[in-house]
Amino acid sequence: MALTKDRNTPMQDAELIAVPVASGAVCYAGGLATANATGYATPGATATTLTYLGRFDEQVDNSGGADGDLLVTVRRGKAFKWKNAGTDAVTQASLGTPCYIVDDETVAATDGSSTRSAAGVVVAIESDGVWVE
Repeated sequence: MALTKDRNTPMQDAELIAVPVASGAVCYAGGLATANATGYATPGATATTLTYLGRFDEQVDNSGGADGDLLVTVRRGKAFKWKNAGTDAVTQASLGTPCYIVDDETVAATDGSSTRSAAGVVVAIESDGVWVE
């Protein structure tokens, strides 16, 4: 039902979020964080079913656990510098457009013939990496 009076809507700072970790996943601090198709945290990889979340803020090893047995802290809402894929490098022409996840530290310019999930938007390109928001 639509509002008919003011509402005190709860809010939180979503820069740091706790995400349940996928079964078998090992998340390394500083790694590219994604959610798999069922919503569990997993390191970035070449796959079409991942959603870019940001950067893991800590290391969590759920290699022996079930989905959601552990939580990992993910930092969002910032630009992070990822490695640039050498064979499918992000260039200045990619500024302002999405780049694509190769692994948990690397992004590429294209979706690799529909094999990669989108990361964030390219905000800067430097000789040693790509800034992705």
